[in-house]
Amino acid sequence: MRIDIITVLPEMIEGFVNESILARAQKKNLAEIHLHNLRDYSTDKWRRVDDYPYGGFAGMVMQCEPIDRCISALKAQRHYDEVIFTSPDGQQFDQHVANELSLKGNIIILCGHYKGVDQRVRDHLITREISVGDYVLTGGELAAA
Repeated sequence: MRIDIITVLPEMIEGFVNESILARAQKKNLAEIHLHNLRDYSTDKWRRVDDYPYGGFAGMVMQCEPIDRCISALKAQRHYDEVIFTSPDGQQFDQHVANELSLKGNIIILCGHYKGVDQRVRDHLITREISVGDYVLTGGELAAA
């Protein structure tokens, strides 16, 4: 199984994927986990990936363009069974979902951040939204881990 995690804070996940059970799974070639810094796909000289939502609502959302560039680059290399967005609005992650995902060959996990993502990402790029529970996290990185 290959898991590609797209995040604005890859350093936050590195410890999780390089230690303990996930490290052993990677050493035994049972899992392959790759982190992708979304800022690397920004064309902005400040590497910004957030913007104000259309319509003038409060807060910032993740822009569609860097996400699309990153997902397109990954999909050009291989087929992905799922493109998952970590979101409080998503399907509750439980053992049934874990078992289902464990049978997939390749998945992409997009870590939510800010006030969410541009709606076009949800409409056109994401195949599934998953939530780890009804509580507040600092970002989708903890849910992805």
